[in-house]
Amino acid sequence: MKKMAAAALILSISGGLLAACGDTDSANGSTDTKATGSTAPTASESAQQTTNDPTKAPEEKVELTFYYPIAVGGPLTATIEGMAAEFTKENPNIVVKPVYTGSYADTTIKAQAGVQGKNPPDVAVLLSTELYSLIDMDAIVPLDDYIEQEGGQSYISDFYPAFMANAQTEGKTYSIPFQRSTIVLYYNKDMFKEAGLDPNKAPQTWDELAADAKKLTKDGRWGLEIPASGFAYWMMQTFALQNGKNLMSPDGKQVFFNTPENVEGLQFWLDLAKKYKAMPSGVTDWATVPSDFIAGKTAMMYHTTGNLTNVKKNAKFDFGVSFLPQKKNFGSPTGGGNFYIFKDIDKKKQDAAWKFVKFMTESERAAQWSIDTGYVAVRKSAYETQKMKDYIAGFPAAEVARDQLEVADAELSTHNNGKVTKSLSDNIQAVLTGTMDAQTALKKAQEDATQALAPFNK
Repeated sequence: MKKMAAAALILSISGGLLAACGDTDSANGSTDTKATGSTAPTASESAQQTTNDPTKAPEEKVELTFYYPIAVGGPLTATIEGMAAEFTKENPNIVVKPVYTGSYADTTIKAQAGVQGKNPPDVAVLLSTELYSLIDMDAIVPLDDYIEQEGGQSYISDFYPAFMANAQTEGKTYSIPFQRSTIVLYYNKDMFKEAGLDPNKAPQTWDELAADAKKLTKDGRWGLEIPASGFAYWMMQTFALQNGKNLMSPDGKQVFFNTPENVEGLQFWLDLAKKYKAMPSGVTDWATVPSDFIAGKTAMMYHTTGNLTNVKKNAKFDFGVSFLPQKKNFGSPTGGGNFYIFKDIDKKKQDAAWKFVKFMTESERAAQWSIDTGYVAVRKSAYETQKMKDYIAGFPAAEVARDQLEVADAELSTHNNGKVTKSLSDNIQAVLTGTMDAQTALKKAQEDATQALAPFNK
């Protein structure tokens, strides 16, 4: 069964990621196309930074290859590489070589190829949803021994539980949250005023969302845009969580796609375009949506909080950010990437990689990363830092996604994850393009997923 599962997994990751490449955060309209590279010191430069004590042998140098994606709009390679260079400056015996590997999907494919070729990266930021896939490939190490050295539960409990849900399974922790998000509603306050709506009150329910979006729609402008390319499953999770329960079991072995509540949610998504005519028909591209919002082509959008700083810097109008509207209750899936340390590397490299992961997620640094990007600072203590308090005081929208964590749940993650999410996304898109009805589509997605998960349920 293990061999069957592994074979299915390898096929599904490649196929699923290629199909899902709008990218949760990575298709978010990133304009940063810088090639791979690093501003960190070279090994020879770092070697000169040894101790002056002639009685002490210099520490052995360790080089780490670090794969990372860019997942939102804005030139963040410089930010990432600057952080890596700062780490090497503080730890001259560890040289981090950041390698920009494109989208989340591209990064996972390259990491997977490295694992298969016995040449994995030492550390990488990959989607938190890759948890089961990487475990099934025997590609990553659990981090519990390292966590215990940092204080165990007292250390890990500083990370938000909603983010840890995609990092842990069967009592073990396999990754550390880094660039994490929830989906939020962005809205143009100037357009709300123009349409006679309260600019300080975003729609709170599905009915209000439909009514406001219809009122905001006019020639040359949509009332609302919800992206569907690549990560249709992620958007579908918003409707599922707001109208019932999450799409999968905590152990990643079952999915719950074909429920009356999910059919209702998918039908509402379609109705926003077909019935209310307040949203573009068909499949809207992930990267297009924030660009349209900034350009004034849509009054509202569903998108990751990871684009918050991009919108803040580029929008020429007053905008608001709020929880996603509810049906029965508020809800959003989490999203984004975690740090993973790979298995088939030298123990000294694993130890150095942990030191780097710990450095990158320290409270002050997590706060600054959130300010620089719009991602949620992954640690509670980051919101107690003075820099974060000052930032939120001047820009309250920065804490909306953090507050929404109280009603958030894990992003869709299963064994054979690529195949499962691809089927769901493909069938959702079939509904949005008018080639299938909601009930038939979710029934088909359920059947496909059940088959894909069968080897893991024996």
